[in-house]
Amino acid sequence: MSAALSTTAVSGGFVDPVLGSQAAFRRIMGAFAEPGTIIDLGGFVFAPSPLTPAIATLLATLADADAPVFLEADDAADAAAWIAFQTGAAVLAHPAGATFAVLSPISDPAKWHRFPLGTDVYPDRSSTLILPVQSLEGGASLSLSGPGIETTRRIAPLGLPAGFVAARAANRALFPRGHDLVLTTDAQCLVLPRTTRVEEA
Repeated sequence: MSAALSTTAVSGGFVDPVLGSQAAFRRIMGAFAEPGTIIDLGGFVFAPSPLTPAIATLLATLADADAPVFLEADDAADAAAWIAFQTGAAVLAHPAGATFAVLSPISDPAKWHRFPLGTDVYPDRSSTLILPVQSLEGGASLSLSGPGIETTRRIAPLGLPAGFVAARAANRALFPRGHDLVLTTDAQCLVLPRTTRVEEA
């Protein structure tokens, strides 16, 4: 590791590792409990590209030595070094075994099956997918229903890949297996758990 890479890796973490991570954890768990609710994760941590503040905060809060990460983007050596230093998580060269997968903005949903789906006995051994989008508002309206949603909830992410809705339907059919999905922008995110039904509104 070069001196420059080392400096990049050790900077940008939680200013207060205890209080900062606790505050971020509460927001993230709230997003998982209320699918489709937009939360702000800006200002907690900062990391090299392609990790936005929201993605970096998710990983700094949830990833650890027992929760490896896969980065779909190319040329992410600085980001990988940051993750390894700040979280202790291994950054994998291949999708198999990833607890968290940071997808590229042009990721193909037809290939998401390569990430661990868990098993009927151990559904928690699946990957949580993190997908960057242009915006969490301003796109085509989608209707959400399922646990954590009283009736329905509308979201309108901008920049979803082709085949997204069909991929989420196929994923939901695998329950209790399947991927939980986090949509992120620069500083915001919303969560679509595997139990959430996503339909065109």
